[in-house]
Amino acid sequence: MQIARVVGTVVATQKHRTFEGTKLLLVQPLDADDEPRGTEMLAIDGVGAGVGEKVLVVMEGRAAGEALGKKAAPVDAAIVGIIDTVTIND
Repeated sequence: MQIARVVGTVVATQKHRTFEGTKLLLVQPLDADDEPRGTEMLAIDGVGAGVGEKVLVVMEGRAAGEALGKKAAPVDAAIVGIIDTVTIND
């Protein structure tokens, strides 16, 4: 699982049938200091996240599909939670 921020939306009028009715979002992975880490990626939204929100992203295809109840869907990343706070103890 990774922490990321939703940075945009993706609209695809033609897509795999298992994605019908799903929202596609562009997310930017973050490091522990909320700084961007790596490149942005596309994720299926399973929790109603919006642009600007910090989210939990499952990154493995099978786990991502199962988290959304879409086991046969070709999914690489799925948003499975919206983060309220992060506390790091030193």
